[in-house]
Amino acid sequence: MKATQKLHEMGQSLWLDNITRGLLMKGTLRRYIQEFSITGLTSNPTIFDHALRNSREYDHGIQQKLQEGKSGEALFFELAIEDLRQAADLFRPIHDRTNGVDGWVSLEVSPLLAHDTAATLAAARDLHARAARPNLFIKIPGTKEGLPAIEEAIFAGVPVNVTLLFSPAQYVAAAEAYLRGIERRIAAGLNPDVGSVASLFVSRWDVAVADTVPSELRNQLGIAIARETYESYRGLLDSPRSQRILNAGARAQRLLFASTGTKDPQASDTLYVQALAAPFTVNTMPEATLKALADHGTVSETLHPHAEDELARFAGAGIDTRGMGLRLQNEGATSFIKSWKELLQCIADKTEKLKAA
Repeated sequence: MKATQKLHEMGQSLWLDNITRGLLMKGTLRRYIQEFSITGLTSNPTIFDHALRNSREYDHGIQQKLQEGKSGEALFFELAIEDLRQAADLFRPIHDRTNGVDGWVSLEVSPLLAHDTAATLAAARDLHARAARPNLFIKIPGTKEGLPAIEEAIFAGVPVNVTLLFSPAQYVAAAEAYLRGIERRIAAGLNPDVGSVASLFVSRWDVAVADTVPSELRNQLGIAIARETYESYRGLLDSPRSQRILNAGARAQRLLFASTGTKDPQASDTLYVQALAAPFTVNTMPEATLKALADHGTVSETLHPHAEDELARFAGAGIDTRGMGLRLQNEGATSFIKSWKELLQCIADKTEKLKAA
């Protein structure tokens, strides 16, 4: 049995952290669903930048949008929504079969709005309405300014993938924003069944401390943070507050492990996936990691939630995980803005070339 199938049977959803028009047109994504137990998909500006920059699959679409008077960011969202609609339709049978627990795809609001609550909410509502697919999450960053937008989006009935979470405290803040949105729907007599996941970024922790920790602690901090966050997740699921909304017909927000591709070439290429096997969670992984897992990955046990001893070792090595969590979130937001600007520049460059041709 492939490790991908075993993880699925253990109760963890495997999502692909990638989308290209080629994956859709050539039937590759459909094959991954059938052969690798993939049940969802995530995207981000960097993924779309690479897809546009490294192929000509979007050239015809760009030409059509130009003729319609679209350009820049508006043109990009037209292309992205077209791709994600197709992906959502591929996952729709899974979404229906699981009563909306699984079978999701994700589209991110502009990272330029990460610190603008009102604009983020407006963009989230607009993109979800334009996509017109019930199994499409809108990705909103779990920054200080993003939290009110998450609550309002959930209250408005927009499914949300909370992104850019790096610590248990950030996860709890995002989960509470979700709970507030659902509680307000219940109080208003609205259907509380609004889907959401909270995405914890894992591997960037180990990249950040690679040059400062002893060799015996390399590639262990991300997993320790994930275990600590998983403990918070399980505690919140069991809390009276969560049980009340579930009893009213809501669904639980699932914890999603993101950034699970191994960055250290000396480490196992399936390090994070194998270490983070846990029921009622999601792991979204790059295409290379998915293939490696299916080819030679092994899964033997589920994630243990307690990580106090491991985190104490990092504290002894001078690592301030609380301060670093906020720094990683800020750096992540900055990185996404950089990727977004590169994406828009790529579209501008392609536009000029296609006009000249």
